[in-house]
Amino acid sequence: MQYFVEKGSVVREIWGKGDTVLFIFAGSSAEFALNKAVDWLYFTGRLPADPLGRLFSTVAYARKIVFSPLDAAYQTIDRMASIHAGVEAKRGMSIPDWAYRDVLFMLIDYSIRSFEVLERPLSLTEKTEVFEVFYRVGSRMGLKELPATYQEWLVSREEHLRRDLAMSHYTQDLFQQYQKHLGQVRYRLLLEAQILVVPDRVKELLGFRKTSLITPLLQGYKASRKFKLDWFLKSIILPSDYKKEIKDLDQKPE
Repeated sequence: MQYFVEKGSVVREIWGKGDTVLFIFAGSSAEFALNKAVDWLYFTGRLPADPLGRLFSTVAYARKIVFSPLDAAYQTIDRMASIHAGVEAKRGMSIPDWAYRDVLFMLIDYSIRSFEVLERPLSLTEKTEVFEVFYRVGSRMGLKELPATYQEWLVSREEHLRRDLAMSHYTQDLFQQYQKHLGQVRYRLLLEAQILVVPDRVKELLGFRKTSLITPLLQGYKASRKFKLDWFLKSIILPSDYKKEIKDLDQKPE
């Protein structure tokens, strides 16, 4: 059976680890708030109303693509495209092509950054593999002007960071929603996780420090995984209402 992402791929390893997935969405949540197209996330009201629910919903879609046979993955991607088309029809305007690319670029970048923070440096071949998987997602969705190679993507990513991000009232409101839904302690942990993985441009716009206060704690956390204590730590980091979703974050890669 042919899979969208073949067994043994580093992409399966990345998206099979719950802590890596959490860091991917920690970084994305910071950058989403700065994106000049963030008003689209407010149009349906789903993101500000339930940012954690939206996170787990997005994880479910991404995992269906990464771990599914080819045909099932295509069906998931087509459903995503259909959902976006429905939102565009309701609003009476199209989501800009660059905004679609921005989201795809975030998934590529934070997949790499998060894995390297929590696990090990990736080789150029592995980074290229991450790019190629999400390139195929974007291509299936019909996105235009996608960079054709990982090296071209590096250039496009830097252009996006300079051109498509800005502080706005949406930025401030979204971070207020994160704080409201997480509580003060968990919110502070989110900010420190974001500092660990976001690019310098994002740090600059959000007024973040250069280094995270939780950097010294990472070795202890990594050690906890050997004793199967990481699920307990994740349950502390995330609200108890999401116990099942927290357990489901880890998926053994094949």
